Amino acid sequence: MSIDLLGGISALGGGIVSYIVPFLFVLTIVVFFHELGHFLVARWCGIKVLAFSIGFGPELIGFNDRHGTRWKIAAIPLGGYVKFLGDDNAASAPDQEALATMSEQDRKVSFAAQPVASRAAVVAAGPIANFLLAIAIFGGVFMVFGKQTTTARVDTVVAGSAAETAGFKPGDLVVSINGSKIDSFNDMQRIVSVSAGESLNIGIERDGALTTLKATPALKEMKDSFGNVHRLGVLGISRSMAPGDIRTESVGPIRALGLGVSETWFVIDRTMTYIAGIFAGREAADQLGGPIRIAQVSGQVATAGFGALIHLAAVLSVSIGLLNLFPIPLLDGGHLLFYGIEAARGRPLSERAQEMGFRIGLAVVVMLMIFATFNDIVHLATS
Repeated sequence: MSIDLLGGISALGGGIVSYIVPFLFVLTIVVFFHELGHFLVARWCGIKVLAFSIGFGPELIGFNDRHGTRWKIAAIPLGGYVKFLGDDNAASAPDQEALATMSEQDRKVSFAAQPVASRAAVVAAGPIANFLLAIAIFGGVFMVFGKQTTTARVDTVVAGSAAETAGFKPGDLVVSINGSKIDSFNDMQRIVSVSAGESLNIGIERDGALTTLKATPALKEMKDSFGNVHRLGVLGISRSMAPGDIRTESVGPIRALGLGVSETWFVIDRTMTYIAGIFAGREAADQLGGPIRIAQVSGQVATAGFGALIHLAAVLSVSIGLLNLFPIPLLDGGHLLFYGIEAARGRPLSERAQEMGFRIGLAVVVMLMIFATFNDIVHLATS
């Protein structure tokens, strides 16, 4: 199985090392755990693993373990792969010629000869490992730093904003949105930011009484602390920073696990909402980024400290896991699609059909890579 983030990282401007080092740190963690998921389940299923590589191309350093697996770091550190016995390439396309001449003993431990359920488990293990890594990182961050929350109390209302039109006043406490309970200002922001142009029923507490306001967040371009532009839904209110409205809670292991799951699901939901918005015409595709954007963000986030960088690793891990589940041949999701068809038909697709599928998948991945890299270059030129 492979996870490929090929793309050029060039012309990043001054301080190129400050971008590349954090980028490679984050990417290596994500790639390693993705491939480790494939590797561990393959071993559990009795499949012989020939190579576990971080990066592509010529080997820089490596060793053989007692099972005969070559663990290595390669020269192009923009992805990685696990290669099984009987694989033709890093994408686990079967080598039919090698399989035909293989001994019966070797064939039993080859990937292609395994039952479809075992192959599907090995393939799915990579993205699942990414999600588990994200849950562990998010949960660990909560355990170390605690959970800081600000109550969803309104401090100021921007003149002419959606909030003013809806009737918000300073001191209002938001308690629900469309029936969902709101416990903090961040909870409210997360819903509002992805709801531009949508009418929201917002429950508030004002002077001890509950009432409901209808508000439609406006789509605005907002700059983060690094100068990156994001298009988000906004109401036009600021949070209260009064001492009574800010609290930091210590988080134990069980609650940290739950918060880690919640954060991971939020990233998945936000990503899928954005992608659906692109197809529906509500979102612009120019927010899609590739390796250059990831490198830039990694370098920026690294200046905020290790905690922020490891948090970015969790977000990237979720994104990589989700991307690999898309039903595109060449990606893990494409393999799972083929295995689903095989399970339904009782036999695999023909070699020609699979080959055509991989070619189409490669074309799609290359086009996405080019598009994302183009967006990255435009983003750098205009930032």
